[in-house]
Order: sequence, then structure tokens, then C-alpha cells
Amino acid sequence: MAEINQNPGETPTVIVTSHSGVAARLRNYFLTGLVVAGPLAITAWLIWSIVTWVDGFMRPLIPEMYRPETYLPWPIPGTGLIIAIAALMLLGFLTANFVGRTLVRWGEGLLNRMPIVRPIYKTMKQIFEALFSKSGSSFRQVALVEFPAPGMWSLVFLSQPPSGDLAEKLPQGEHVSAFMPCTPNPTTGFFFYVLRKDIIVLDISVENAMTLLISAGMVQPDADAQQKLAALATSARAVQAAKKTEAVE
Repeated sequence: MAEINQNPGETPTVIVTSHSGVAARLRNYFLTGLVVAGPLAITAWLIWSIVTWVDGFMRPLIPEMYRPETYLPWPIPGTGLIIAIAALMLLGFLTANFVGRTLVRWGEGLLNRMPIVRPIYKTMKQIFEALFSKSGSSFRQVALVEFPAPGMWSLVFLSQPPSGDLAEKLPQGEHVSAFMPCTPNPTTGFFFYVLRKDIIVLDISVENAMTLLISAGMVQPDADAQQKLAALATSARAVQAAKKTEAVE
């Protein structure tokens, strides 16, 4: 923007004032504040939502005389969450002894005799054991699989190999269970069995791989993990070249 500065008896001068530098700085300040406040706000909102949801679920189960708001002029957030955690710990303690295990087996036997309830309970139990049990088979390894076309590699999470009739029906060779999540929503994806020789196991954590998937590659793993990925990508290209050579021969 140009401004004319003219005093009486003097030659007018043109002063150029640029507002682009000020606008750029303000935009940078805004984006910096957004980067700092955004994750904090979303994290606080998620935690608050979980706490209030658990409180709302537990409040009807707590007698009114034991509720803090009965004696205080305001409710105390998180009371229901603390009670739920304490109840789960008590349940785990009781289940660890002989009487508790006996009652659990009796209850599971009762549920297994219910035609509609049985498959739902069995599936949910297997999922929770896989996710939270120390001996569970949750995703512990990350690998590369050649998908969706030759020369294109996708990240997959590996779990336990198939067993029983599945292993007998699959073609000859060692298979593993693989889940390939979609980006940026990892709760959906593709589940399949793949030969172990057709995958390349990566030496990176499940957390780093999940971050890479959710961000669609915008957030890369740390330097060590990137070096490992680069080395493994080279190995993948070598495997692909070997396959092409075998196909030609």
C-alpha cells in the first residue's frame, strides 16, 4: 500500500507500507497457537467425555446416600470412574481365587448353553482377552505385504497363525493372520491369511505404525525407525526382483 507524504513547500514523497509481512506473522502466530492448543483441547475433551460417560453409567448404581453431591453443593467428576476401577480390581481379585474361578466357570457354562447369547459372549471374550490379557494374541508385529498391486507395499498387523480346520483348508505353507487397516480410520480394513514367506516383518512398534497410518504418512516414525523402514524397503525391492527373475526363468 502506498501513502503520499506531502508537507507545505516540499516535494511530495511516496512511502510504501507493506502489510503482507504483518499478515504472515499473524497467520504464523495463529497456526502455532492452534498446533499447541488443538491436541490439548481434543485430549481434554476425550478424557472429559469418558469420565462423564462412566459417571453417568455408574451413578444409578450408587445409593444416593453414598453420592458426593448428596453432601456437597456440586458433583465431583470422576467419582463413578474411581468406583468402576475399584470394582473391576475387586472382581479380578475375587476371580483369582478358587471360589471365584469356580463361579466364573459355572457362569460361562450357563452362557454357553444359551443359543443366541453364546456366540456373542464367546466373541467378546476372545476380543477382550486378545486386547488386555498378558497371554493374549493381540497385534504385536508389523509387516509389509505386497498389496494392492505388484510393487506397492502396505502395512499390516500380525496376530496368531490359523489353527484347526482353517490351517488344514489353507494351501500348503505357514500362514499368519494379517489385518490391514484403512487410512485414516484404522477401525476398518481387510483381514486375511497370508503366507509368512510373502511378508516382510518390520522392526518398528505397533504404535509407530499406527501413527503412520492414521496420519496418512504425514507423521513419520523417528529417525531409527525410518532407517529400518528404508532398509526393509530395499529388501522388499530385492524380493520383488527375485520373484520377477524366477518368473522369467
